[in-house]
Amino acid sequence: MLEEVKRSLEASPIVKKGDYNYFVNPISDGVPAMDPKMLRELSLAVHKHADLDIDKIVAVEAMGIHLATALSLATDIPFVVIRKRQYGLEGEKQVYQKTGYGSSNLYINDLHPGEKILLIDDVVSTGGTLIALIKTLEDLGLEIKSTVAVIEKGEGKEIVEKETGVEVLSIIKLDVIDGKVVIEKTIED
Repeated sequence: MLEEVKRSLEASPIVKKGDYNYFVNPISDGVPAMDPKMLRELSLAVHKHADLDIDKIVAVEAMGIHLATALSLATDIPFVVIRKRQYGLEGEKQVYQKTGYGSSNLYINDLHPGEKILLIDDVVSTGGTLIALIKTLEDLGLEIKSTVAVIEKGEGKEIVEKETGVEVLSIIKLDVIDGKVVIEKTIED
């Protein structure tokens, strides 16, 4: 399992942004084109390992959307997207996020106290996005049943867990060594 995903990640080109080694991959960037087999593999892995006794799947724009869509189609659980732009809807909550390569605001809509959710994002690297979101979602009275980062890079997973007390399931842990993606382990190992 996860063979297509591993193959794709290992073929990823690396772009240096300051001190940050950024890998370019269909999962995290939408380019090159994503083979549907990869989405299927990822959806099955999340389905197998995450707590799906939930009301909604919550995805982070932009690269969490296709992952949430695949999981929603497989489970019949609705999903909502935490957006990068403000709508001004009643109850909208703004969250500041800082990542390894920038910072911005995210906007939460259509989540309500008491709802049980699965939070999914494409990559956890520095942990900045997930820490900000988990704290805000819990402050809003949501019950986070599972948090999934498809790709784990660096120490972000441990940082998130230490800062929030919430376990992060990562499907694939990787590193960038000598300009290449190296798969360290998968959730199936």
